[in-house]
Amino acid sequence: MYTSRKKIHKDKDAEPTEFEESVAQAFFDLENTNQDLKSDLKDLYINSAVQIDVSGSRKAVVIHVPYRLRKAFRKVHVKLVRELEKKFSGKDVILIATRRILRPPKKGSAVQRPRSRTLTAVHEAMLEDVVLPAEIVGKRTRYRIDGSKIMKVQHLCTVIVN
Repeated sequence: MYTSRKKIHKDKDAEPTEFEESVAQAFFDLENTNQDLKSDLKDLYINSAVQIDVSGSRKAVVIHVPYRLRKAFRKVHVKLVRELEKKFSGKDVILIATRRILRPPKKGSAVQRPRSRTLTAVHEAMLEDVVLPAEIVGKRTRYRIDGSKIMKVQHLCTVIVN
């Protein structure tokens, strides 16, 4: 039988948390009830989901999706986020692709790591995932006297309303 358990794929010995199961159930319900998203969500699944505090009473749901399925998720991103925000009322929903950071190669090693697996490249890609319907057009990093850093990101809003 097809259940919400098919909508979440964890690593080998990891069991999904209660919150991850609720997110998987929301995906399953959307696939069964929403005819617009049914064909698009058929082959999609998530890796994990986390609820974080943003500021004060605001919360956000961060859903990690497989890197290989990121393009399929981007096609339905606007509709999917809108429907999931209805399900999780009062919470922002963010879809982020799961990426891997590789450590720098040791001295004398002939292996080079790809640019896409460096810490900087992964963090920049995550930032693009966070502002996804929009496009990043500029970044400014401000260094304070006490050593802290503030990054300001300018984005070009390219939301397509369907």
